[in-house]
Amino acid sequence: MVGDELRVARLAAHWTQEKLAEEAEISRNYVSLLELNRKSPTVDMLFAVCEALGVSTTDLIRRVERQRPRSRKASRRQA
Repeated sequence: MVGDELRVARLAAHWTQEKLAEEAEISRNYVSLLELNRKSPTVDMLFAVCEALGVSTTDLIRRVERQRPRSRKASRRQA
């Protein structure tokens, strides 16, 4: 989920994984693992990657939240 949005942001910037890794000072392999949703970034890492991409961390998380399936518990609170 977060990785999917990171990939969208990276592609919108017309960057390769290598370019993002260089700008965020992380490994290209780690970028790949994030985008494949095999790793979850720490909050600090998410800020660093978003800053490198010039993307608001808040906006990225908002997009993830919109895609996330709602739990039954959250649905009951809305009722």
